[in-house]
Amino acid sequence: MKCITVRTKLAGYLDDAITGTTSVAERAQIGEHLNGCTICRAELESFRKLSVLLSRMPKNVPPSDLAVRIKVAAAQSQHSRHWKSRLRKVRDRAEVLLDNVFRPLTVPATGGVFSAIVVFVLVLQLMVPGITVRAVSNDVPLNILRPAELLSLSDYPQAWAPEQHEVELSLPHGLLVDVTVDAHGQMADYQILAGPNSPDLRHQLDQMLLFSRFRPMMSFGRPTSGGHVILSFSAVRVRG
Repeated sequence: MKCITVRTKLAGYLDDAITGTTSVAERAQIGEHLNGCTICRAELESFRKLSVLLSRMPKNVPPSDLAVRIKVAAAQSQHSRHWKSRLRKVRDRAEVLLDNVFRPLTVPATGGVFSAIVVFVLVLQLMVPGITVRAVSNDVPLNILRPAELLSLSDYPQAWAPEQHEVELSLPHGLLVDVTVDAHGQMADYQILAGPNSPDLRHQLDQMLLFSRFRPMMSFGRPTSGGHVILSFSAVRVRG
């Protein structure tokens, strides 16, 4: 048996750890080699001394609560990993949700912002004073919003002021009326802001305003309901 093979089996030979069906013959061969090889015998002696020194080392007794500590550390480690994995899942779901929600809105939002900028520039050119615009001859100016106006006031009934309000109506602006005009230029409703407010006066105002003509409020050149016209009335009664 060669020295290389014997040296690999010296620890098992010393501890009697060589087992198997061929253990007796193998131990005999190693013994014969050690009797004739001083180098391998010296190495075996070093193994024997190391074994003696290790046997003299004091044994460390584990603490009584070592098992409890191991269980607590394992539980804490598992709990921390559980929260980390849950937090990672929540973050991944939030990223996916935000990506699915905002990605379809990216293109419409960009188009909406661009349209808003264009409309703002056009409105600013119409509203900001001091901007000179060259108009074509016979051009009709169109504002964004034109208020309603009175075109003609009906003269029916001719005697619309009741006698009991003669003193009040003789004053300047004795009667102030806020008239609401619809999109067809007709009186939709009215409200007396100042002056007398009696059933007889309202009956005559109904007849007069119903047959009056108004220009409706214009929004971007189109008639729009909801315009208001403030009318002031005063009456002078002559007796003779």
